[in-house]
Amino acid sequence: MNIAVRYYSLTGNTKAVADAVAEAVGVKALSVDAPQAEIKESVDLLFIGGALYAYGLDKHLKVYLKTLKKEKVKKAVVFSTSWLSKHSVDLIKNGLKEAGIPVEEEFFYVKNKPSDEQKKQAADFARKFI
Repeated sequence: MNIAVRYYSLTGNTKAVADAVAEAVGVKALSVDAPQAEIKESVDLLFIGGALYAYGLDKHLKVYLKTLKKEKVKKAVVFSTSWLSKHSVDLIKNGLKEAGIPVEEEFFYVKNKPSDEQKKQAADFARKFI
């Protein structure tokens, strides 16, 4: 199974979850603003995460979602961190659905900074899909 993990994180909280997910599935997590983050080869599963900033997604993640193609991503799973609400999950899912990418209904969310236990839960969550 070909898997990718992409995220955008301003504070490091979403990155911490992305790293836990990536380690669990045996890949490297990449920030969406990294040059190598583009999905060039088809992936069976894309784990993608972000957070809520001023009631919306950061522009880096918004732009990245628009680059994704349904021919390259067979299915996506969303994760998020935020101090305010889970609304970022819906925004990410909507961006994926607009691209025609099937999205898993189940998601992983952490309010604020993830604890070691929550990082373990993120890893367990990710393993369910492989």
